[in-house]
Amino acid sequence: MHSKVAYFLHKYRLLLIGILLLAVANNIHWSKDKYQKILESDAKGYYAYLPAIFIYQDLNFGFFEQIEKQSAYPNLYYDYRQHISGKFVNKYYCGTAMAELPFFLIAHLHSRLARQPMDGYSKYYPIWINIGAVVYLLLGLFFFGRIMAFYGVSNTQTTLLFFAMTFGTNVFVYTVLDPGMSHIYSFALIAMFMYYSMVLFRRFGGKEKEGKASSRLYFLLSFLLGMIVLIRPLNGLILLATPFLSGNFYNFKKATVRLFTRPGMLVSCLFLFFGMVSIQLIIYKIQTGHFLVYSYAEEGFDFSNPHFFDILFSYKKGLFLYTPMAFVSLFGLYYLFKNSQYQCWSFTIFFFILTYFLSSWWNWWYGGSFSSRVYVEYFPILFLPLGLLLKNIKRKFLLYLVIAGLTVVCQIQIYQFRYFIIHYEDMTKEKYWEHFLRIDKLIRPAK
Repeated sequence: MHSKVAYFLHKYRLLLIGILLLAVANNIHWSKDKYQKILESDAKGYYAYLPAIFIYQDLNFGFFEQIEKQSAYPNLYYDYRQHISGKFVNKYYCGTAMAELPFFLIAHLHSRLARQPMDGYSKYYPIWINIGAVVYLLLGLFFFGRIMAFYGVSNTQTTLLFFAMTFGTNVFVYTVLDPGMSHIYSFALIAMFMYYSMVLFRRFGGKEKEGKASSRLYFLLSFLLGMIVLIRPLNGLILLATPFLSGNFYNFKKATVRLFTRPGMLVSCLFLFFGMVSIQLIIYKIQTGHFLVYSYAEEGFDFSNPHFFDILFSYKKGLFLYTPMAFVSLFGLYYLFKNSQYQCWSFTIFFFILTYFLSSWWNWWYGGSFSSRVYVEYFPILFLPLGLLLKNIKRKFLLYLVIAGLTVVCQIQIYQFRYFIIHYEDMTKEKYWEHFLRIDKLIRPAK
């Protein structure tokens, strides 16, 4: 019986996760006017490129005020535009909109068939964006599972990882509660980038033959990196993870030398990468007459004052406090070190550099969010040690209990976050422990 259940969960794990997430999304967002809460705050800006191009043909977003007046929730008003060179420019980058495009087009057709307003903001548009976020999560999990297979993690353990990452971390928030944010799209693309990088490096490790397939992998990775940067430029830092993804220094050196000793392929890869990134520059040119625009105005990085400890441990928004599963994952570095000191150190260096950059942003807590949301896209790499921990630890049942317990803790805290018991910006040590796992306050949540 146990083996039959395990086989069923392994075979249908992504389908089960998808059904559960869509059911929750339907319950939270899809009834009455609640769909208008799917695209709020930053998500409005990410999405706005799609109606601007395909419906209004207006990249200066002149339709903004008209759409905002139609909202049933005036408290969600948020202007994503910046005034630059006498023109309105979207503060946010267009990569998320490109990832959302297939679901926008489905929503456009759905609205037409259902005789709903085809204005880009009627009911089916945000609902299909919500569905799209679930699809991208499942895509990311699929490639994460293939990465786990490289390390010999069993199907049962990978299934547990899928459920732990989905329901025991803030991935749940940015798939169901705030699906219009950029993170879950980057999560999927970075998982793909990791997997195909590992495939490429293994070819140079002598396990597979080189050839045209290797060239195609270089081109695919260039495209994926272009999309990753187009969604969120700082996420180009994933390139610094390639020493870790290579498995060893020999593979990394050989693959790098091969690329730089083939000028034609190198130029083609650069052309493909910059071709993707130039989409944003072309949009800026249409909007302002200039290719280079900094749309974040006074916002920026302060590299002399990183909040390294705060972004990981603070009561305000610490990753390890509000997503403790990520902290447990680090214990898997012990087994990574035993297997490959090179990989352990390259992972550690990447995590250090990543945290330095993320914590140097002027608003290191990243506004109204749950936990440190900017790590979500990197979970395919940050949770890799947890797979090794599951594979190698002797007392597996104890670890299973820890993962199950932390998943429950995370879901309680997410529920508290929804009702502002855990405040999106003003948490302190006193507030945190006063409300820690207070189930009684969930029955009648604070208004």
